[in-house]
Amino acid sequence: MTQLTMGKALTAGLHRAMTDDDRLIVMGEDIGRLGGVFRITDGLLGEFGPKRVIDTPLAESGIVGTAVGLAMRGFRPVVEIQFDGFVYPAFDQIVCQVAKLHYRTRGRVKMPLTIRIPWAGGVGAAEHHSESPEAYFVHTAGLRVVAVSNPQDAYTVLQQAIACDDPVVFFEPKRLYHSKGEVDLDADVADAAPMGLARVVRDGTDVTIVTYGAQVATAMDAAVAAEDEGISIEVIDLRSLSPVDYRTVGASVRKTGRLVVTHEAGGEAGVGAEIVASVTEQCFHYLEAPPQRVTGHDIPYPPAKLEKHHIPDLDRILDAVDRVLDRPHSLTGVEL
Repeated sequence: MTQLTMGKALTAGLHRAMTDDDRLIVMGEDIGRLGGVFRITDGLLGEFGPKRVIDTPLAESGIVGTAVGLAMRGFRPVVEIQFDGFVYPAFDQIVCQVAKLHYRTRGRVKMPLTIRIPWAGGVGAAEHHSESPEAYFVHTAGLRVVAVSNPQDAYTVLQQAIACDDPVVFFEPKRLYHSKGEVDLDADVADAAPMGLARVVRDGTDVTIVTYGAQVATAMDAAVAAEDEGISIEVIDLRSLSPVDYRTVGASVRKTGRLVVTHEAGGEAGVGAEIVASVTEQCFHYLEAPPQRVTGHDIPYPPAKLEKHHIPDLDRILDAVDRVLDRPHSLTGVEL
């Protein structure tokens, strides 16, 4: 095992995938000589050369469109979108081409394209540099959507995404790039848990918290704090946002009888809303209380000085836990 930051784990995952498959091409703005804004592709140009590590123009639609053509010709392109807020110029390509070509050609054309997106807030970035657009892609049939929360998954799931014949939108939480963890660099990716499976990060009996990305760490902090009051919280890291592993989520909710979902993106028509609806359909008779969502506010992403009020924190999560346990709570929600 090796201690790595999430950023270095992503670099190691890319390096291994490029070594194993010479069809893999990495593309993006400033990813070659600079090594990427977050240095995820640092060193790859020197080792693999400019034909496989390509600095592109500042044109996200052109980058993704070129990658579509490469994928159709048998390559396995990995596209880096420099910041989450810059993905929107490529939205038409992703939704109308990337997601649909396999279906429209009745399976004759595969689309093994991975779109890496540095994602979400918490780093004090400028306008358009912190967004949570995952619901747009989750809603789009034909795309796989994953979000990693730790260095080991960053290393493993990235390689699984690259090896997948379906297009994968791969979200990397920016505020975790420097978080450290143990990574098994010698592990066979084929033996790892499939990227579509959720992971029970912490066992519990009273409440299930479902989350993903950087919010996993916040949910774990909430579980530790609640333990001091005798509350046992089970934390589930979804890992895959589309498809969702409802078998793991449902098994947990049937055990605890209570559900809290938290994510940084806004609540309206978000991933949490779909999880709550699906769990209610599948586990209604097991629920002891209405599920609760703890999300970002339904506003444009706020300026850096205000983002701490936007990102769900420990107190807001614990308040939702109190609600599902019918305990006194201090925060008030919107009543219908």
